[in-house]
Amino acid sequence: MLDGRDPALVVVPGDGDHDSELRALRVGSEIDDDVALVATTSGTTGVPKGALLTAAALTASASATHDRLGGPGSWLLALPPYHIAGLQVLVRSVLAGSVPVELDVTNASRGFDVTELPGAVSRLGSGRRYTSLVAAQLAKALADPAATAALAELDAILLGGGPAPRPVLDAAAAAGIPVVRTYGMSETAGGCVYDGVPLDGVRLRVRADGRIVIGGTTLAKGYRNPVDPDPFAERGWFSTDDLGTVDEAGVLTVLGRADDAISTGGLTVLPQPVEAAVRTHPAVDDCAIFGLADDRLGQRVVAAIVVKDGCEPPTLGALRAQVARTLNATAAPRELHIVDTLPRRGIGKVDRAALARRFAGPDDRVDQ
Repeated sequence: MLDGRDPALVVVPGDGDHDSELRALRVGSEIDDDVALVATTSGTTGVPKGALLTAAALTASASATHDRLGGPGSWLLALPPYHIAGLQVLVRSVLAGSVPVELDVTNASRGFDVTELPGAVSRLGSGRRYTSLVAAQLAKALADPAATAALAELDAILLGGGPAPRPVLDAAAAAGIPVVRTYGMSETAGGCVYDGVPLDGVRLRVRADGRIVIGGTTLAKGYRNPVDPDPFAERGWFSTDDLGTVDEAGVLTVLGRADDAISTGGLTVLPQPVEAAVRTHPAVDDCAIFGLADDRLGQRVVAAIVVKDGCEPPTLGALRAQVARTLNATAAPRELHIVDTLPRRGIGKVDRAALARRFAGPDDRVDQ
C-alpha cells in the first residue's frame, strides 16, 4: 500500500454494519491512483465520508513523528488498527523496519488488559520504544503499579482521542511516564500537533471565528463521499470542527468542538473548561458536560459524573461552587446526574450526544 503497488486499503470500525459501510465507500469502484487508504469517518447522514489519504501523507506523518520523538523505534500497538491512531503505529513500524508488539484490545471480555503491559514492553527489546494510547487507557494503567512502571520505561507515549483530564496527566508525570499530547484526526493522517506544536510539514491557523484550520503534507485529499459545506473547500487546507487559540509562541490550545458549545442565557459555554473545573472536586473521578434544551435559557449546562470509590456523591451546589472558583458562574452546571460510566465512541471520546439523548427527559435527575 505504501509503495503504491496495491489498491487503496479501506478500514472500517470493528463494530457496526461492515458490509453497508463498504458499499457506501464503493469498494471496487474507481479511485485515484495515489490514494493508499480510505479511513472511515462518520457523516451527518450516517453515510461514511471516508478520508482519502495518500501514501505520501501517511509516510510524512510517520516520519515527522519519529523526527519529533527522537528517531525511529519499536512500537507497542495498544489501539485498534482500524482507527487512524492504531494504523499509524503500523505505518511507523514499517518505516522503522520493525514489527510492532500487539495487545489484543479488541477482545470484548478483556479490552485493554493492563496486566499484559509489562510483558509487552519487555518484548519491544532495546532501542527507542513507543506506544500510542487514549486517556482512559492511561488512567487504567496508572491504577496498576506494574503497568505504571512498564509505561515509564518507554521513550514516549502519544496520548490522543480527545483531551486528557489534568489529574491523569499529573499522575503520569509524577510516575515518570513521558506523555506527549496529540491533536489530529483521520483527515490529517492522525495526530499532527504534539503538545500544541505542529509537526514538521504541518501548517496551522485559527480563523476569526475561532475554528482550527490545518494544512500541510499530512492532509487528506478530501472525502470519498464529499459533504456540504466541504471542509476541504479551501485548497490545501482542512477546516476542522474544533475551536482553539494560538499563542505568541505558536502553541495551539484546543478549546473544544464547535458543535459541543452550549448556548445558555445568551452566552456560549464550551464543555472542556467546565469539565476540567468539575474534575478538581475530590469526589469526582470522571465527568462530562453537555447541553439540554431549556425553555428559559435556550440550553442549560448539565453534568454527568462518575464518583470516586468510597466517596459521597457531591451535590449540585458543591459542583457549582467548584466551577465558580475558576470560571464565570454561567458555566456552572444547573443539572447533575450520577452515572457508573460515561459513554464513549471511537477510541475513547466521550459521547455527549448519547448523554443528551439519555437525559433529555425528567428521569434520573438529581437536582436542578
